[in-house]
Order: sequence, then structure tokens, then C-alpha cells
Amino acid sequence: MLNKILISLVFICLVVALLYGPKFLRVYKMIHLYDQDKIAFNFVNMDKIFQSGSIIPASDNPFKFKSKEFDLPETYVFEDSNQNLMDALEYYETDGLLILKNDTILYENYWHDNDQSSKHISWSVAKSFLSALIGIAVERGQIENINDPITKYLKDFADTGYENVSIKNLLQMSSGIGFNEDYADYDSDINRFARTISFGTSMREFARSLKNEKPQGTYNHYVSIDTQMLAMLLVEVTNKSISENLKDEIWLKIGMENDAYYMVDDTGMEVALGGLNATLRDYAKFGLLYLKRGLWNGQTVIPSHWVDASHKINDAHLMPGENVNSSSTWGYGYQWWIPGFPNDEYMASGVYNQHIFIDPVNQVVVAKTSSNYKFTQEKDRSKDEHVAMFRAIVSAIAAEG
Repeated sequence: MLNKILISLVFICLVVALLYGPKFLRVYKMIHLYDQDKIAFNFVNMDKIFQSGSIIPASDNPFKFKSKEFDLPETYVFEDSNQNLMDALEYYETDGLLILKNDTILYENYWHDNDQSSKHISWSVAKSFLSALIGIAVERGQIENINDPITKYLKDFADTGYENVSIKNLLQMSSGIGFNEDYADYDSDINRFARTISFGTSMREFARSLKNEKPQGTYNHYVSIDTQMLAMLLVEVTNKSISENLKDEIWLKIGMENDAYYMVDDTGMEVALGGLNATLRDYAKFGLLYLKRGLWNGQTVIPSHWVDASHKINDAHLMPGENVNSSSTWGYGYQWWIPGFPNDEYMASGVYNQHIFIDPVNQVVVAKTSSNYKFTQEKDRSKDEHVAMFRAIVSAIAAEG
């Protein structure tokens, strides 16, 4: 009898291990994703750690940048004192830095065993890619109006926190959904999201659990799941995956040089809020597309009016600076940040210091990938200091004429 009990227990343990072992392993890897000794490797090997979707293939006819020599400025000004630029790039654990003046590479460099072929996690830089795809769907009439409630298209979100929240307010992080996006807080909503998704909960199911906290359209508060709602909307109206949309509407049209991929949940849905993995050159190329106001080789890829509207803001709660109606001192557009002062610059920005910085006046794009394990302790300071670095680079380029 004892032997039978032992055999049964062993069998149960084996079944549990087979069913839940991989999920526990994913949760473990997620918890240790940002460890100092692992983060740089992890950020260019996400497909070896988590589930990934179908490959977004490189173009058969890739666009090639021109190149020109340029020396980085030695210093920049931050908090009223001169700082050494190379020291800062090292301090912020830079993995790659690429600077464009129009379609010409002025500077390109890699650290931490990254190179031109490294597919680096974008984190929230991916949100700006999704914004472009939403703009294309609006132009085609697949989304009738961005003032439409999301529940016009996603019927299963009736009676949830997202009921009647407009597409525009989702684009502008003004949904009113209560959400704690503090990566330094183990129990925050964003970390809870990462753990539950790693364990197998679908992103759609997670989104349905969120509650409304403020009237929509009155307060700017960053809620990454708002972007995932937009992704579900895009899939619904186009009947194509996010990967297919990106491939067909942008990737191949502007001649991306390398393959890319998204991380996905257990249902196969792309983590559109931050799961895109691509090379630094292709991130910079996307920035160049926006610098060109959505035009590429004389053809419209993204409607120019959508590009313009994405970073031109009028509502008080979206303005940069100290703002009682915003949880950030940066302004916010259609999934693009406006650091402000001047307001013509705008950025795609992700945690751990991923950036695409666009200066339309000086026709400069700066793309940067990083594995800054210190980010959660100095989040806002690190973001502001990166803007100071980028502006010094732009000033040096402008001074050369």
C-alpha cells in the first residue's frame, strides 16, 4: 500500500512539474531579468527567455544609410554643471548609440557585446510603433474615429474599467484607469502584470481586471495596458496580427535591414506595449520615417497629419512641465513623449533608457539602447539627463553646419 501511495505521489509531482514547471521557470527568469550580471545579455536574447512570435522579416531591398564622420561633444550641461558625455554613456550602461542627420549616420557605436545585428528589446519604444499602425488604420477607415469608445470595437470590455473609454484617451494615456507603473515596487501593477503574463494569464484577461479611477481625458497617467488595448483594437479591425501589420505597413515599405520579433503571451498575442525586439539601425530608421513626417521615397507610409498630431498637444493635462493634472513632467501625445522646452522635440522612450529622440528643426534622430540596471532608482533623473545629452549632440551637429 505504501509503495502505491509513493508511486501516486511521484506521478502527481511529475504531472505538476510538466504542466507548471515551464511557467514557474518563466516567472523566475522575469524576476531576475534585470540583475546586474544578466541584464545586458537578456536584453538582446529575449527570445531565449520568453515566448516569441513570428519573425518580421528584413526587406529584400534594405535602405542603406549614408555615412559621415562626426565627433561627439565632450561635455553637456545637466543640473547647471558640465558633465562628461562618454562617462555618462558608460554610467547609463549604453548598449548602442546611433545619430542621424537626415539619412546620414554621423555616429554609431556599440557596447556590452552588442553589434549591428543585435535585436535589442525596445520596451515602451514599441508603443510609438503601434501608434503609427493605429494612424494608418484610421486613415483607411478601419477605425472610424479616434473619439469612438474602445467598446464600440471590443465588445467584451463592456462592464470593465475600459467601458466607453475613447481611443484618443488611450492614445494619450488619459484613460482614467488606476495603474501603478513603478518598476521598483515589486507589488506594482506593472510587475504584477509581468508575473501573471509569465505564468500564462492572457493580456486580454488581465486588462479586463483593471478598474477606472479618474474621469477619462482629465489626467495624464501612464498605463501600459492602454497600449495593449490599442493593439487588440488593431487586430480586431484589420483581422491581422500586430506582427503582420508592422511587416506589411512599415517594415518592408521603408527597407528595414534586419528581422524583428515581438514577445507574445500564451494566446500568441504580441506584447505590443513593449515587446518589440529589433536592431538599433532599424529603430533609427523608424525615427527617420517620423522625421520625414511619414513619407518615404515620395510615398506616404504614415499620414503626415497623424505624425504631426502625435506630438502636437493642446490639452492642459498633456502639457510638459509641473502639472497638477499629470503624473509626469514630460508631455504626452499619441504614444510619444514631449520632454518640453522647446516643445518641438519628441521621443519614443522605454524603461532602462531605450530612446528614439527626434529634433525636426535640426533634422536629427538619436537612437539609443541600454541595459541600465540602475534605472528604477533614478528613473526621472536618467530620462532628463538623456535629453540633456541628446540636445548637446544636436547643438554640436548644428554648429558644424
